[in-house]
Amino acid sequence: MYRIISLYILFCYISGTRESAFVYALASAAISHTIARACASGELPTCSCGATPAEVPGPGFRWGGCGDNLRYGLQMGSAFVDAPMKSSKFGTQATKLMNLHNNAVGRQVLMDLVETKCKCHGVSGSCSVKTCWKGLQNLPHVADELKSKYLAATKVIHRQMGTRKMLVHKELDIRPVRESELIYLNSSPDYCTRNPKLGSYGTQDRLCNKTSLGSDSCNLMCCGRGYNVYTETIVERCQCKYYWCCYVMCKKCERTVERYVCK
Repeated sequence: MYRIISLYILFCYISGTRESAFVYALASAAISHTIARACASGELPTCSCGATPAEVPGPGFRWGGCGDNLRYGLQMGSAFVDAPMKSSKFGTQATKLMNLHNNAVGRQVLMDLVETKCKCHGVSGSCSVKTCWKGLQNLPHVADELKSKYLAATKVIHRQMGTRKMLVHKELDIRPVRESELIYLNSSPDYCTRNPKLGSYGTQDRLCNKTSLGSDSCNLMCCGRGYNVYTETIVERCQCKYYWCCYVMCKKCERTVERYVCK
């Protein structure tokens, strides 16, 4: 949890780009997720298991177990991540509104991904009766959902709407910002080239995957500049055998692999 908090404090100073929108939402979800799980596992003395769901259990199962305490996690998580936005030293009003909005999106995704988890009871694993509880999905699932929102994020501007200033869609200011969408104020810098002032290391000399179609592919990672190929000899343990008792002996094998590095 302390690593998550440290990352959040670090990202408090990122400008209002699409990437910072994703980071704020993910940090907000991760902190609440960590607290909710810690309550259920007994790691925090101030909370315990989540409340029994109000919905009537269906046939063949009953509510029980120790569900993640999402309510407490959201309460404490929001108190922590939203607190910097109330400081006059943090940044502009537009930046504060943007970050508060994206924090809330992260927590909403966490709530939307709550699922019913069950444990079977019965003779020889017949599962004649199930004990079920509400639990959170793992953070990679939350991150995947937020990534899709990152790709569809909306650029906004801070403008006067009636008696107060609000964040509205940059192109369609007649449409209010949806509570479920990530928003950003500034266009992202060019991450392909090195720019120390913006904190971009560029992609030159980055390893890439020639066969991948994802974000690690050479086509995407190298930003169209192409890549260099070189071979590398790797020494690794092989043909290991276990001897009673109690040690393992291995041989050393060499193999040659191809590496691809962005130009």
